[in-house]
Amino acid sequence: MATSYVPLLTNHFGQFNQTKAADLYPDTDFDGLNVLERLWVSWYVWIGNPVIATGLMSFLLHEVVYFGRCIPWMIIDRIPYFRQWKLQPEKVPTKAQMWKCTKAVLFSHFTIELPQIWGFHPLAEYFGLATHQVPFPSWKLMAIQIAMFFVFEDMFHYFAHRALHYGPLYKHIHKMHHEYAAPFGLAAEYAHPLEVLILGTGTIGGPLLYCLARPDLHIFTVYVWVTLRLFQAVDAHSGYDFPWSLQHIIPFWSGADHHDFHHMAFVNNYSTSFRWWDHMLGTDNKYRAYKKRVAAARPEERVALEKKELEKVEREGLKAERLAERGAGKGGMEGVPKGKLE
Repeated sequence: MATSYVPLLTNHFGQFNQTKAADLYPDTDFDGLNVLERLWVSWYVWIGNPVIATGLMSFLLHEVVYFGRCIPWMIIDRIPYFRQWKLQPEKVPTKAQMWKCTKAVLFSHFTIELPQIWGFHPLAEYFGLATHQVPFPSWKLMAIQIAMFFVFEDMFHYFAHRALHYGPLYKHIHKMHHEYAAPFGLAAEYAHPLEVLILGTGTIGGPLLYCLARPDLHIFTVYVWVTLRLFQAVDAHSGYDFPWSLQHIIPFWSGADHHDFHHMAFVNNYSTSFRWWDHMLGTDNKYRAYKKRVAAARPEERVALEKKELEKVEREGLKAERLAERGAGKGGMEGVPKGKLE
């Protein structure tokens, strides 16, 4: 079995097994590949087993992106200058809380996500998803596919999330995620392993369903989608609303302001990426009423009024949480006609 160094990516991954290359990439013109595609080929050939290569890359990608995106928010939380944009400035996460979240997230990743990831390659190929193959799809096709995944995940998450707010599902599963009324980046995946499994289905379910309809999806596209989804989840839990935050550019984007209210009020704002479902089904009425009252206040009174409103929201949220744990109430919508402002 002959081995030599690859002309594509010399010294990137050590020795390149030409027999494996011929097996995985018959009739492939390596000279026609871009740098990223050559890296992709080198990874799969270096590992030698596509199942292991895909599983390992999937797990490493998730860990690096998730914790890598959390680090900037951890730094920002330690710098007082940024408190002017913090939605709940008096509630800064402590080091103990961050470490608690980190341990819980790692436990969830290793007990729930790691087994899923190792079984993903055969399942993906069964559904028709390309994994080790090159070249990659066009950026235009990838953009369309990722947009579809965002829409599907947002719909799935909305209804699954609302279900997790009722009775035993909340008490035994979702309550863990609501431990912090003022969320922070690391708390994005601070959740019961079963919740990670349930809501994660919306993230990976879109690509798998897409494969049933069309055979042109590549796992590289899925990786881009998962990266963007992780950025969205961490940013939504960051607790900061900057003037340049995406919700001020895209009006229907959810963002931290939208999701922070959910953690305070316990109800309202169940969506992840977009505000559509909450608006259509009336589950943003408390949020819109609060925003309307604050906007109507005189500038000199606005800060004090907003603080008073948020304190009221949090008190009502605690009451709604207690009702949900007992399987009682109307999900915190008592006294509020559906779709109407208070």
